[in-house]
Amino acid sequence: MSNEKINSFSDYKFFINKDLKSQGGGHFMKKFIFSPIYRFTVLLRFNEYLINTKKKLIFRLIPLLWYKRLSVKLSFSIPFNVFSYGLGIVHYGLLIVNPKAQIGKNCRIHAGVNIGASAGFLNFGDTSSYAPKIGDNRYIGPGFKIFGPILIGNNCVIGANAVVNKSFEKDNITIGRIPAKIISENGSEGLVYNI
Repeated sequence: MSNEKINSFSDYKFFINKDLKSQGGGHFMKKFIFSPIYRFTVLLRFNEYLINTKKKLIFRLIPLLWYKRLSVKLSFSIPFNVFSYGLGIVHYGLLIVNPKAQIGKNCRIHAGVNIGASAGFLNFGDTSSYAPKIGDNRYIGPGFKIFGPILIGNNCVIGANAVVNKSFEKDNITIGRIPAKIISENGSEGLVYNI
């Protein structure tokens, strides 16, 4: 699983280019103006750039406030430095992601998703081992729920309304149902943009 971070302005440009391709492509400025979801993604990446390169708070304040305002408008609760490049948010609607989760590159994600840590561990030291780690090239269907130290492999499809309560480290599978189980040996090829 890759979880690259933005550590330079060239990284920032790389990330927003890959995110644009993952959201269907198009002209950057047109998409930025007319798509609140892509505008949110660009602001997410710009704030990651400002934080990771340790820019002064005075330079970070306005982009952070703009990001927070758009987060509330779109019902997205996505912390910084969780998603690698190629983030494709498909629709407006509730998205909740724990700040300690790690999600690899090229993720296509729908509304109603909750990626959380184990209950009761939020304030007890290092919580990174209590949050999910999800591999590369995933298609995450609407309504997906996952909590705790669960691993999901690469090139996986997670079906609509799946509730994942155990790890699925095998690559190229489709999981679904409540509780989740493997329902197909087909992976995410054709469901995510090849970036």
